[in-house]
Amino acid sequence: MSKLTVTSLSTDLDLFRAIEAHQMDALRLLYDRYASLIYRLALRSLRFPEEAEDVTQETFLKLWNRPHLYQPDRGSLSNFLVVMARSNALDRLRSRSSHNRFLQRWQSVMLQEGRQTNPLDSVSMEERSNLIRTALAELSEAERTVVEIAYYEGLSRSEIAERLNIPVGTVKSRIRLGLRKLRHALKHSL
Repeated sequence: MSKLTVTSLSTDLDLFRAIEAHQMDALRLLYDRYASLIYRLALRSLRFPEEAEDVTQETFLKLWNRPHLYQPDRGSLSNFLVVMARSNALDRLRSRSSHNRFLQRWQSVMLQEGRQTNPLDSVSMEERSNLIRTALAELSEAERTVVEIAYYEGLSRSEIAERLNIPVGTVKSRIRLGLRKLRHALKHSL
């Protein structure tokens, strides 16, 4: 394919075609054109400048890595970028919420553990922790990884898929299979 010429006067569609042809200059021009809009929208949702910057970069990086996601006949490129940024920001908000719930549960458990006066309760909690660690160790590496990310980091299935660069369906099946194995391993133990 011949190199497309991109200038600051190029239309969004011209820039998109150049991005499809992996021309970095086109991505730079598109970023210059829409980054401030995407950043402002992300900041309004997330309220943290660092996260808004991350969402802005993720949005343009996703377009660069997966240009097939945009279909010109379905709408403008600017609207597509706004929708993608909004989706990325919502994923972060969900992740933050999951993470906060996990921390609250963890703090609750730690407070209860700290209040325990009965040594048998402490021993029992330690035994349960060891059983769970042993059961997790029996999972395959792939199953253990997705289960730990989901439950210890609080990431959504789509965030796990993106982090591990695997399909969401694969994440779901690994979590389902891993939990089934854990349930079976712990059925008579706890």
